Amino acid sequence: MTLVQYGSYADFRCRAVHAVVEGLRNRFGDRMRYVFRHLPFEGKPDAMRAAEITERVSASTGKFWELHETFMERGPTLTASDIDQIARSHGLGVQSDADDPAAVVAARARVREDIESAQRSGAPGAPTFFINGRRYTGTWDESSLADAMLAPLGHRIQAAAFRFVRWGPSSGLLLGLATVLALVLSNSPLGAQFAAFWEKPLGFLWGSATFSHSLLHWVNHGLLSVFFFVVGLEIKREFTVGHLATFRSGALPVIAALGGIVLPAVIYASIAPPQLRHGWGIPIGTDTAFAVALIVLLGARVPIELRVFLTAAVIIDDIVAILIIALFYTGEMHSGYLIAGGVVTAAVFALNRIGVYNPLPYAACAVVLWFCLHEAGLHATLAAVIMAVLIPARPPANLKALLTQASSVINREDSHTGEAMRHGPSEPVLRALDAIHARIESPADRLLRTVEPWSSYVALPIFALANAGVAWSSGVLDGQHRLVLAVALGLVVGKPVGIIAASWLAVRSGIAAKPDAYSWRQLCGAGALGGIGFTMSLFIAGIAFADPAHYAAAKIAIFVASLIAGGAGVVILWPKPKADV
Repeated sequence: MTLVQYGSYADFRCRAVHAVVEGLRNRFGDRMRYVFRHLPFEGKPDAMRAAEITERVSASTGKFWELHETFMERGPTLTASDIDQIARSHGLGVQSDADDPAAVVAARARVREDIESAQRSGAPGAPTFFINGRRYTGTWDESSLADAMLAPLGHRIQAAAFRFVRWGPSSGLLLGLATVLALVLSNSPLGAQFAAFWEKPLGFLWGSATFSHSLLHWVNHGLLSVFFFVVGLEIKREFTVGHLATFRSGALPVIAALGGIVLPAVIYASIAPPQLRHGWGIPIGTDTAFAVALIVLLGARVPIELRVFLTAAVIIDDIVAILIIALFYTGEMHSGYLIAGGVVTAAVFALNRIGVYNPLPYAACAVVLWFCLHEAGLHATLAAVIMAVLIPARPPANLKALLTQASSVINREDSHTGEAMRHGPSEPVLRALDAIHARIESPADRLLRTVEPWSSYVALPIFALANAGVAWSSGVLDGQHRLVLAVALGLVVGKPVGIIAASWLAVRSGIAAKPDAYSWRQLCGAGALGGIGFTMSLFIAGIAFADPAHYAAAKIAIFVASLIAGGAGVVILWPKPKADV
């Protein structure tokens, strides 16, 4: 096992973890190889001088580790006089730099090699640990480091999961695999059992009252609420403290999204048979996971500003889609539950206004609001959007002040180390640190960070597994050609043309500004990716068409159109941008 540490002798944190490293060496013995590489702070001559002296002593006497321990165990601070004293104790005088310039140059070169190694490895600062060639990002206590080095099965599974999640296209890949699995199962001998599985009832029973629905209903109305909650939080963040906080920067994706909603709906309604025109909402949505996954795979070919534009536009698509479902795809309304939902919404608004930042009251209100809207006849996912809008988002915290406060609290507690009957942080200290940590993020940001993985890696793949299956047969498209054409053209033509035309008009009229970071060709590529209508298109098709034949044909059209749109977007964005664009 190899533990590599990038550190500095003039950094109190490195000296604090030195005892942890010693404990690991005592525990593992010859099973562990420990490597220390210099990463002195820029602009700190004491840190650089200590590193150079260590290298000079190592070159002349080979006693690197003896001097390393002397520096690490010096105390909480390391001054210039301390360094001179240590240098003299190892045979190096204060003025020895002039006496042996070749040794000084060689030592500086070795330190510089370590610094360049840190830069290549992505070490952000001292201390940074690498275990068996992989950067360690966990806590610095001995138990956590030992677990990472031993890598038991549970730790390996967890580390692999984290690496997969940190890979940009991972959510899109998982969504695609779920879709393929649904198609394979639907067309296998298990197809009938697979379809019947999603129709099994699940619910609650208390007394004579029941609240029971099929698994498919719970997925489409309950689990997908997680996705729309994340969508609402993301768009709220972008328009409050993100890239779209100003009017002109936020106007472009909003107008582009509206263009990508209106034109596909018009194209669909003009082509589809009259009895199926109520499905005009099918081509208005864009699948965020697939679109963003392709953009990430394209790497530097897509500027960050274009990623922000497309992400904001597709999120607005999804928000508008939910509103369209609530307004145009709703059955009979029940006023009592609708009034109750309004009361809950008013209560959430009041919690926001009086400055309640604890997420627990909001979670309780979310469950009640979901139930009220579901029973009122509205699509229950609308509750998720309402909660995302009303959960408070505070302005960014003053990190310098909070870090100073945290350092003060920790230093005061550290001064009591070793006292009798003091074996850990006191409750007041823990409460103070909890309060500081809670202020770093607003409730909205904290919930987004917590819930987003559940949306990307649980809710959406299960939704695809439950909804993407379609049994293929020779007659599945008989009599459905106008429906298929309406859906396909709405996505492949209507989405990109609507996005591009609306963007051009907005910029031309001066309402919005297009960043110089991306060209109109690249914006066309982003518009083409907007035609990937997978999740929301399947969702609306399932609501719009009760006839399984129409629903199956719409699914096939969505699959084909999404593949064409994704391929076209990649082709348009593939050429690397010119330096003068």
